[in-house]
Amino acid sequence: MTTPESVGAIRGRMVLLAGVTVNLVLGALYAWGVVKKALVTDPAWGWSNRDAAIPFTVATVSFAVMMIFAGRWQDRIGPRYVAMLGGVMFGSGLIASSFAKTPLLMALTYGVISGVGIGLAYSATTPAAIKWFPPARKGAVTGMVVSGVGLAAVYVAPLTQFLLAKTSVAHTFQILGVGALVLICLASLLLRNPPPGYVPTAASQGGGSATRATAPPRRDLDWHEMLRTGQFYVLWIMFVLSASAGLMVIVHVATIAKEQAGLQWGFLPVAILAMFNTGGRIVSGFASDRLGRTRTMVLAFLLQAVNMLVFTHYTTPWLLIFASAFTGLCFGSLFTLFPAASADFYGVRHLGVNYGLLFTAFGVAGVLGPMLGGEVRDRFGSYSGSYMASAAMLILGVVLALVLRPPAEVKRQNVE
Repeated sequence: MTTPESVGAIRGRMVLLAGVTVNLVLGALYAWGVVKKALVTDPAWGWSNRDAAIPFTVATVSFAVMMIFAGRWQDRIGPRYVAMLGGVMFGSGLIASSFAKTPLLMALTYGVISGVGIGLAYSATTPAAIKWFPPARKGAVTGMVVSGVGLAAVYVAPLTQFLLAKTSVAHTFQILGVGALVLICLASLLLRNPPPGYVPTAASQGGGSATRATAPPRRDLDWHEMLRTGQFYVLWIMFVLSASAGLMVIVHVATIAKEQAGLQWGFLPVAILAMFNTGGRIVSGFASDRLGRTRTMVLAFLLQAVNMLVFTHYTTPWLLIFASAFTGLCFGSLFTLFPAASADFYGVRHLGVNYGLLFTAFGVAGVLGPMLGGEVRDRFGSYSGSYMASAAMLILGVVLALVLRPPAEVKRQNVE
């Protein structure tokens, strides 16, 4: 017999699947490490490491800024049309990049147009999925949705490497752009928010009885109220510090692999990093539902700091592959932990815009991490200094996570 709970469960899983699919395509962003290497080594382009990092940096900033507006739109009009518009812009930006021959032009096509498209589509996936599931599963659901982004580079990196070997950089952008536009638009048709008054139950969503370490349900705060809590700014700084290290490695890993470990297959560390990036998103979701968000953050930041401190010693192909895997594992956890923490602290009703504001930290990290790596490499001839700077930022993130506490209910009453 069909019940409202079973219908809700089916629709929730469909939205979850659609969200994973959209993110699976959007993850083409992280294949930039392969494209960046071609832009630097191909005589037809001959860009510097710093120039080749500019389009990716602009894309992450555009992505992050658009998340604010896109999150608010999807909260109001639903995720379907927001994601569809995002798919059109993302694909169109990739296609337009095939005609961009300078860093400035590609900063516009890939950086702004595709970056805005990513922000639109990505904003419609996690909030929509979380709203269909009970609070005790926020971490796990978030981890599954965002795993698509990390998993994407597993196929995008070798596909991009193959296309670059068989054709030109321009044609590679065109093929990826057409594929992204079509696939995202199709998947977005399944995205929807639950109807007004819908209350997910643990039973209808397969929730178990295991003890959870997540915060208890709290009153939903809108973005004005959220910005009056000090916890938002602590979370924002933590996001900047922790994301910078991972983004620095992601953008430069193909070059690092060649120069530091003699690994010529630049797509391999990119793909390995992506696989473990995906695993980190899923594992951290389940772990944080039981250990708590901030405890899991401390563990992820600390492990990544140790990784950065010894990164300069990864001088063989196998060690470099291990380093890429470890980086991806820790970096991937951020995209589960921070939206789940935002939902814990401020509720799910306004999660789209609330997490969009928090996600501006990723835009700052998108400038800081890649540009730090490129500048240090061009100036000093190696990435060693950027590893040490990244480790220092992560250790500061550990300290902030240790002192972070959920907003007290008494403070919540003060912002009503």
